[in-house]
Amino acid sequence: MKKVIICVISIILLAIGCAMYLKAVQTQTMETLSRYGSSGEEVRQIQTRLKEWGYYKGDVDGIYGSRTQQAVRDFQRANGLSVDGIAGEKTLAAIGISSSGNSSSGQSSSSTSDLNLLSRLVYGEARGEEYIGQVAVAAVVLNRVDSPNFPNTVAGVIYQKGAFDVVSDGQINLSPNKTAISAAQDALNGWDPSNGALYYYNPATATSSWIWSRKVTLTIGRHRFCI
Repeated sequence: MKKVIICVISIILLAIGCAMYLKAVQTQTMETLSRYGSSGEEVRQIQTRLKEWGYYKGDVDGIYGSRTQQAVRDFQRANGLSVDGIAGEKTLAAIGISSSGNSSSGQSSSSTSDLNLLSRLVYGEARGEEYIGQVAVAAVVLNRVDSPNFPNTVAGVIYQKGAFDVVSDGQINLSPNKTAISAAQDALNGWDPSNGALYYYNPATATSSWIWSRKVTLTIGRHRFCI
């Protein structure tokens, strides 16, 4: 009987230990996300980018208060993300910030984030186009980054209000295929089949009268590239 009691107690203690461990892991994971009450460099980056895009109106102070939370909610709502006011992995990726959450994240993290976001833009905007056309679409984004007339980050360009239909219709959140990833990487490596274009459009689907006024420099597949 004593052996049975000892065995039962051991099982109970083991179960309690496992539950405490899982709770600790979950708490640690939750604490790595920027949310109301958080502070630090990641919060500052969130505020900076959302302010550039018109979502955040407060000071860039690195404190995740009610204004930052509301700005994150507005950004999530506008871009087809789960609206919870928490800057989790998907929201950070959409903003263009590595989910490492620290200021020491170097060029590698930034480059990975740019590649991921640019790949999703290519997949949403140009899947089905020939490969060179997909690279050209990615190159247009990078040409805008280099232009003083546009935001100076990949995320800033892609999430600039009204810039790309795939952002407004949620396709930016689709997982890119290998072709889109490769095309984005080639553009990041310096290949620009668009020859410096800042715009492109599909004449069969374009609804903006303004885009038709741009000077067309070349056509690749179904897209006309313009300056």
